[in-house]
Amino acid sequence: MKRLVLLSFVLIASISCQGAGVGESSDAFHEEQVAAHIERIETSLIPSLIIEGEPDQSATLAERMAYHQVPAVSVAVINDGQIEWARAWGMADVEEGRQANTETLFQAASISKPVAALAALKLVDDGVLDLEGDVNEKLESWKVPLNEHNENSPVTLRRLVTHTAGLTVHGFPGYAKGDAVPSTVGVLDGEGNTDPIRVDTAPGTIWRYAGGGYTVMQLLVMDVSGEPFADYLRETVLLPLGMVHSTYEQPLPEILWADAASGYRADGTKVEGDWHIYPEMAAAGLWTTPSDLAQYALAIQRAQLEGPEAEAGSAGSTAAPHPVISAELVEALLTPDKNNHGLGPSLSANGRRFGHGGSNEGFQCLLLAFLDNGQGLVVMTNSDSGGALYNEILLTVADEYGWNDDEIKPRIKRVAEVSAEVLERYVGRYNATEVPEAGQVVGLLYARSIRADRIE
Repeated sequence: MKRLVLLSFVLIASISCQGAGVGESSDAFHEEQVAAHIERIETSLIPSLIIEGEPDQSATLAERMAYHQVPAVSVAVINDGQIEWARAWGMADVEEGRQANTETLFQAASISKPVAALAALKLVDDGVLDLEGDVNEKLESWKVPLNEHNENSPVTLRRLVTHTAGLTVHGFPGYAKGDAVPSTVGVLDGEGNTDPIRVDTAPGTIWRYAGGGYTVMQLLVMDVSGEPFADYLRETVLLPLGMVHSTYEQPLPEILWADAASGYRADGTKVEGDWHIYPEMAAAGLWTTPSDLAQYALAIQRAQLEGPEAEAGSAGSTAAPHPVISAELVEALLTPDKNNHGLGPSLSANGRRFGHGGSNEGFQCLLLAFLDNGQGLVVMTNSDSGGALYNEILLTVADEYGWNDDEIKPRIKRVAEVSAEVLERYVGRYNATEVPEAGQVVGLLYARSIRADRIE
């Protein structure tokens, strides 16, 4: 399916060489290639599901944005260890008529977690925290309540950031503007709109996604640093990474409202108050841009090249110390724990990729980067249905840049040709819990209906 760069670009490059230096022509050719990449992504998004034998099923980005009711999407593409291009499409706020651009702020939702984890890891490097130590020995303003589950198996920093601490509360709905917003301790004790965050499973025994664990980490960072979480993250993580358009401030300061995208529901209606407020900053509170999030990925890509397995002087190497944490902790960050989760990011089963997804009220986004080829992608949307769109963008970018990863491919289905006589035998009422093949029957009938609809 890989679409090749048109021969005309080779001819353009050849002609340009006649009147310009080699360096200038090379730059011009690269710019032409990038423009071609963007144009093909804009005009022919690959669908998540392809019906075998059907004609071209691609669509334009504008068509898919309209179909999914996503007002704005912002993208940054990483190639050869750098941000090759960034672009935004659509409206940051439909009602106000504000166009999105590459500096428009989106809520990173759960992608806040791996970025926030760097602050705690920095404190490990500084000798203030220990990955394996009981966090209750460092927490001052609140303690993880003890019970039969954690009396003899402590909650540790490693377990918090790998979702193995046995803590409750998966995620957070946030608070509308004007609602009472609890403090961090208030969130932990269930004084807001979520349950108290407690240990209900022996720490270290299972993997279970828990935004509650990152809220404990948030308080831990605040207690040992003595600083507000957003301030500490800005100085120790965001600015060193070059994430100059990012903030963990909650609520978002009014001075930044004009730069922020408003969130939208799947039916196209705006989130009340434009967006929700998240006192659970480490878990869901980062406001940022795709280009800023790409800096998080690039720092890891460049630093891991310094590891013992890196080939000295390898072509294209841009190895550099990580701006926040040591090489040892970068290695630990990328070492899979239960469910292939590292110290913040998720890790792919094939060991090639790291990243995270995010979903807040009115925002969905994706960060994905490779460890072996300096490539990656960040997509941010301001819609509850943005996940479907970012998956199509992911598939298209993967194809366009030749990622060659079997885990990032569209699903291919074949429509079965079934005679009316066979279908007639399946007519009736089914209980899926008692008839194992009932789901297959429904799928068969659905596939048949797709073909019938298209023929008509």
